[in-house]
Amino acid sequence: MKSMMVARELLIILVLMIVQEVKVSRGQLVVNVKTQGGEVFKETITANISDDSVLLEFPQSDGTYITQLIDFKQELQIFKVIVLGEEELGQSQYQVMCFVLRFFKNNFISSDAMSKLRQKNPGTVRVPEEDRGTEEVELDVSVDVSRAGILSPHLPRLCSLAPTATYASDRDIKLWATQRRELDGDWSLVSDVTHHLPTRGVARCGDSGRNDLTSPCVCHYQVCIAWYPCGLKYCKGRDNSGKAVSYRCGIRTCRKCRNFSYFVAQQQLCLWDE
Repeated sequence: MKSMMVARELLIILVLMIVQEVKVSRGQLVVNVKTQGGEVFKETITANISDDSVLLEFPQSDGTYITQLIDFKQELQIFKVIVLGEEELGQSQYQVMCFVLRFFKNNFISSDAMSKLRQKNPGTVRVPEEDRGTEEVELDVSVDVSRAGILSPHLPRLCSLAPTATYASDRDIKLWATQRRELDGDWSLVSDVTHHLPTRGVARCGDSGRNDLTSPCVCHYQVCIAWYPCGLKYCKGRDNSGKAVSYRCGIRTCRKCRNFSYFVAQQQLCLWDE
């Protein structure tokens, strides 16, 4: 038992090293966040004005590491999940998945506004003002990471360790493509990067127990962002001449969960779905 605990601690260190390798040095905001279950963890939010992106990341108590990257230019967001493997069941040291979704700019403050936030009361434990509930997200295509730069230049780098485990919604990507002027209506530029997955008629991984870990199934994984700046607050006042004006006076914070469902070739790649 002791040797297994030591091995798991080493795996956590390895995961953190992997995360550090892909991080870009920028100004960061670090906040203590409290989940609905009472767990407190540190969340890091990094704004990059030069490429108009925001990176949000945090570790979970079980060693899982969550990264959310928002690409404002391309209006896409990427969730990367690093899960420690269960070696006693023959899994590798860690497992990496990426989920690619469209992004709507009114769901997160801009990278410029994010970069202007200053660290105040670093010891304060934060809770969100608004709970935006849980969204069900069905992902029915895989993404060719090596060629995914057409979707977002961040994808090949962020998801390099998930070459066969990067997923998106076909409908989502098609709607996104119709709004991209640089594609000029050429859907083939995007369709060559995505590949349909056999989701119909495939059982959920959690419904078949662990009797056959080699069978294909539909996996479910929930990602919850427990605290993030979802909007700006504006206050009313008067300028030196007495004229009524409005000015930015803070941020509005939210919580949101997403239940991702996607096809895996073997149930062994989805042991948490029970």
